[in-house]
Amino acid sequence: MITIYHNPRCSKSRDGISFLESLNIEFETVKYLDEALTKEELKSILKKLNYKPIELVRTKEKIWIDNYKNNQLSDDEIITAMIENPKLIERPIIINGNKAVVARPIDKAKDVL
Repeated sequence: MITIYHNPRCSKSRDGISFLESLNIEFETVKYLDEALTKEELKSILKKLNYKPIELVRTKEKIWIDNYKNNQLSDDEIITAMIENPKLIERPIIINGNKAVVARPIDKAKDVL
């Protein structure tokens, strides 16, 4: 089953939903701003993406700039920051089995389908 981690307020995330729907692909939607991720879930996503935690952070978000930008943070501290502030997580994330991609641009979704 394909899963998309989605923020309805984000146009890129909405594009991800539309893209999957256009292909008539069944998928599960996780509204990660409403359904908090656990540390284990986020670590699993990072592993599937083959990302270091900082690579998944939206570093231009005000929350990041005001609270984290100039700090030396461990990977675990970055993960905690994303869990406590899910708005910091890049989107949309599309997962298919053990493969995942941040679908920006949306064409990257093809890499996991």
